[in-house]
Amino acid sequence: MQAFMNSVSPDYFKTMKTPLLEGRDFRQSDAREFTGGPNETGVAIVNRKFEEHFFPGRSALGKHIGFGGGPGSKLNIEIVGVVADSLYEGPREGVHRQVFTPNCGKSSAAVYLRAQSASAGVYNQIRYAVQQLDPAMPVYAMKTVEAQLDETLLTDRLIAMLSAGFGLLATLLASVGLYGVMAFVVARRKKELGIRLALGAQPAFVIWLVMREVLLLLAIGLAVGIPAAMGLGSYVSSQLYGIQPRDPAIAIWTVLLLTVVSAAAGLIPAQRASRIDPILALRTE
Repeated sequence: MQAFMNSVSPDYFKTMKTPLLEGRDFRQSDAREFTGGPNETGVAIVNRKFEEHFFPGRSALGKHIGFGGGPGSKLNIEIVGVVADSLYEGPREGVHRQVFTPNCGKSSAAVYLRAQSASAGVYNQIRYAVQQLDPAMPVYAMKTVEAQLDETLLTDRLIAMLSAGFGLLATLLASVGLYGVMAFVVARRKKELGIRLALGAQPAFVIWLVMREVLLLLAIGLAVGIPAAMGLGSYVSSQLYGIQPRDPAIAIWTVLLLTVVSAAAGLIPAQRASRIDPILALRTE
């Protein structure tokens, strides 16, 4: 029976562009220091997830909540508004049940400011304005919401970039390996291919003989890789924010990329095999 708490001042939701779904916003008359004592009366605003969890199918307006852990706890806080869901910790943690109480700003606080100009110029204006009010009041850790979100997702983005880099490196190594294998196969079959060409086989047919083995290796790799990728998709999505365990578009593009890379790796030895001189091939052994 818990929820995440925040003390905010009037117009906080307007500044953050969080829609007010029901009821009203805080007023200046509500803005007093909210200690959460058992005998304190006051008002609160909850988010949609809180309303749906504790009052399913009903409106939370006019309902009362309180602090305490026993049956004698006083429900002396009235819900006067419901706002849309928003993040409390970060994108990875998702939406939590939230309760907002009025804050009069008598203690330290985080201030959100919406502006139209560049952030660097706004920082100087904020410092100047605060200095005019109270030169002794410190102003620190100023950043944009975008920068704060970037810091939150820094680890996820770093892991994603490293994963993509290792994936490209693995694809490159696989392509080089496939090229080496097919080059070795063509060298071993040089006499056979020379005999086929001497008996009238067309170069296109020789290319197909080599590419058929390339496609067979590709099919075996995809048969093993696709189920493995689907099985590991849930684990990867739990480690990286915004990654879906199964994305058909990404899967299709990945298969196409692997097909093109494999075809390119096998086409060079295949073309080389189609240009084998039958006389030289027969003289090899």
